[in-house]
Amino acid sequence: MEYKVTKKQNSSRSCIVCGIKNDLGMHANFYELENGELVAICNTKDWHQSYPGRLHGGMTAALLDETIGRAISIDDEQVWGVTVSLELKYKKPVPLDEKIKVVGRITKENRKLFEGTGEIILENGEIAATAHGKYMKMPVEKISEDGIDGEWFEIGREEEDPEYIDL
Repeated sequence: MEYKVTKKQNSSRSCIVCGIKNDLGMHANFYELENGELVAICNTKDWHQSYPGRLHGGMTAALLDETIGRAISIDDEQVWGVTVSLELKYKKPVPLDEKIKVVGRITKENRKLFEGTGEIILENGEIAATAHGKYMKMPVEKISEDGIDGEWFEIGREEEDPEYIDL
């Protein structure tokens, strides 16, 4: 099903998942959808490898963790998620040199915590991994002891952002 993109989220400079100045990073771009979900789109590269031709499981975890953790900021840009726990199920290898989609959504929320789920979708539509996470809500300015002055407020480098994303 196709969903309209309502907003593109900011990226950081150095993050391994979204950092636009991190030459070895995933360079994920995050899009808020009309259905309340968040989608990251990125290309896997050979330097993200574990076994030959496969994305490292830690990179899979990082992608799902950040996507679910960022989903809370759809309703409030000043609140982000700090991971309390994350459980993954690896269903299929994630190939290298492939554009993947990572979907995250909030499933439960209270004043201090939230839970969410997500999945990695391959180009052929198959689900490669799923995750369930629990996160603490935290104001973005309190996440880093050094502050985030400008670090997290860059716009990603996608040449042409999609108007719709098919899930």
